Amino acid sequence: MPKVKPHIRLLESKDISEIAKVFEQLGWNKPSSQYERYLMEQEMEFRDVYVAFVKGRFAGYLTVCWTSSYKPFEKERIPEIVDLNVLPNFRRQGVGTKLMDKAESEIAKVSPVAGIGVGMTPDYGGAQRLYVLRGYIPDGRGLWHRGQHVKYGEEITVDDNLALYLTKELK
Repeated sequence: MPKVKPHIRLLESKDISEIAKVFEQLGWNKPSSQYERYLMEQEMEFRDVYVAFVKGRFAGYLTVCWTSSYKPFEKERIPEIVDLNVLPNFRRQGVGTKLMDKAESEIAKVSPVAGIGVGMTPDYGGAQRLYVLRGYIPDGRGLWHRGQHVKYGEEITVDDNLALYLTKELK
């Protein structure tokens, strides 16, 4: 697919209904209340939400949590990229790359390292590849599930809460 030139900017209240509607049409559980919370957190400078538009159409978003909820990142003051979503019609066209470029550029202003968590199910395969190709490496702490380290021999449910955390040295 050809690359597109997305316009990236911070989330605004006028975006919320369109974003929620698009995700509802896809059958994804991302209600407007999620983006209202994100906007409030953005106003409190806890999180930045970057949205991508292609020719005026919403294409995707990601957020940067300036204080991570992942305890090792919080302790080391590593900002975390969270909740990267690119709509299926805009994948493999550079939208995710541009969103990541923006997030890393903003993080580099305050930290030499960016962090990110990625899910372990096949649904996250594209994100797993993207992060590795961008230079992210595992932080060496293994898998985490619902905020807890997964211990050897432990049985867990594989779901969206199972993640591997990665970091990248920013230039």
